[in-house]
Amino acid sequence: MLPYIDIPFEYGAGATGASIDELKLISSFLLSYPLAGLLKRIPDSKAYQKNLFIIAVSLFYLVGLFDLWSGIRTLLISSVGAYVIAAYIESPFMPWIGFVFLMGHMSVSHVYRQFAASPEKVDITGAQMVLVMKLTAFCWNVQDGRLPDKDLADVQRERAIRQLPDLLDYAGYVLFFPALFAGPAFDYVDYRSWIETSMFTIPPGTDPSQAPRTRKKRKIPRSGTPAAMKAITGLAWIFLFLKFSAWYNIDLVLGAQYMQYSFLRRVWILEMLGFSTRLKYYGVWSLTEGACILSGLGYKGIDPKTGRVQWNRLQNVNPWGIESAQNSRAYLENWNMNTNAWLRNYMYLRVTPKGKKPGFRASLATFVTSAFWHGFYPGYYLSFVLAAFVQTTAKNARRYIRPFFLTPDGQRPTPAKRYYDLATYLATQSVFCFTTAPFVLLTFSGSLLVWARVYFYAVLMIAASMAFFASPAKDWLVRELDKRNHPALTKTRSQETLGSPLLGLPNDPGRDVDEAVREVREEVETRRRRGGSATMPKGEELKERVEAKLGREL
Repeated sequence: MLPYIDIPFEYGAGATGASIDELKLISSFLLSYPLAGLLKRIPDSKAYQKNLFIIAVSLFYLVGLFDLWSGIRTLLISSVGAYVIAAYIESPFMPWIGFVFLMGHMSVSHVYRQFAASPEKVDITGAQMVLVMKLTAFCWNVQDGRLPDKDLADVQRERAIRQLPDLLDYAGYVLFFPALFAGPAFDYVDYRSWIETSMFTIPPGTDPSQAPRTRKKRKIPRSGTPAAMKAITGLAWIFLFLKFSAWYNIDLVLGAQYMQYSFLRRVWILEMLGFSTRLKYYGVWSLTEGACILSGLGYKGIDPKTGRVQWNRLQNVNPWGIESAQNSRAYLENWNMNTNAWLRNYMYLRVTPKGKKPGFRASLATFVTSAFWHGFYPGYYLSFVLAAFVQTTAKNARRYIRPFFLTPDGQRPTPAKRYYDLATYLATQSVFCFTTAPFVLLTFSGSLLVWARVYFYAVLMIAASMAFFASPAKDWLVRELDKRNHPALTKTRSQETLGSPLLGLPNDPGRDVDEAVREVREEVETRRRRGGSATMPKGEELKERVEAKLGREL
């Protein structure tokens, strides 16, 4: 660490109440803006100079600012290990070997951080979480590059790496300083097309008047204005976080004063605890995205509808989408968007055999990956498990209740739809502030204490909903919908396309159990056809077989 570098941060910590490391982290995000501006001004033809500049800045952050010599070792082990695995293991299992190595190595850091119990200190774990996303994707992209195009889906073909990058390009990708500590993560093909400037090639037939403006001979478009807007927005979020976290924090909900308030006031405080926590992430991700935009890496081409340049390639969060969400899917798909994409492209779709639709195996693998990637605090797992049931509840409401508030053809809202929207908004926000509380509190005892202090209201709501839809009431709703909507709309069970899990959460745990039972049956039938004496298990035996496939108790 550079001598005396802590002095201004010690003064700032005393004035704001933030820790020294937290102020250093925010300062590194802000410093990345002028440095990204310098990076963009390195001539397009000097890719090696850009790589060297990126590496030098990241080393300054790691050692000069945070004294993370051990962090350099950690990133080096992961990066060299992934490169060697990708280069020398020519097997269909290569990406899985890389995945196990990277996740296992990151788990060590998670355990160390958990036992250190110093959340105010910046260590290498956050940077390693970002790197795991980048390098597991790298291994899969290399494997895709070894396969013929006809065996690849469109997204695989676009991201395939046909030739391993040289070590300098690879190091630049690993240590890209605007996204070093907090992301956003991105694939190597994005980095390569950025550093080669092929990303900025204007598609044939584009109106010259719509071409993005550049300076001098640079191909990277001017991006100062969108980057500045992200910086201002990010600082505003951080300012709000400092204010709100002083009013709504963990000490408040765990303290005796919390129980002096009414039930509704306690729920409101829980909501504001979640909101103040989200403000921090809104600020951090806005700041890092802005620096990426200024470097040019956030470029996403020209919007064909508006003709305006898009700079949201690396967008990681949509605050308005979260705060206005009326269902769990809208809430989750706007949060940590790059992690959602990573889980979908490099886990959910990868465990699914070619030619088959993703089933419970894909959902389970994605769920476990997301949980382990986040770490081992008990609060994470309480939130994940409860959120899975929230998904089921939201799915049932959308399938069997929402259509009553639409016209029979399902295309237009009825006048009463506004009341449904208000009810689902309040339900979504109140349930998620309860569900995500353990993610903030982290400990098992603290999470249960806070849940108990609001009488486990979300658990009771979810249990009541699941009991309702497991009763004959569900069949009655289906009959009523069929009478109301027939013949305009008859398939009530397919009115919602679920898609891939968000943040690893299964969209429909009940469907996963049904899928597990179906696979057990198929396995029995296959053995019978081969001349075996297998029979369909029943009762406890069937339950044990299904639990074995799901990897959890029913």
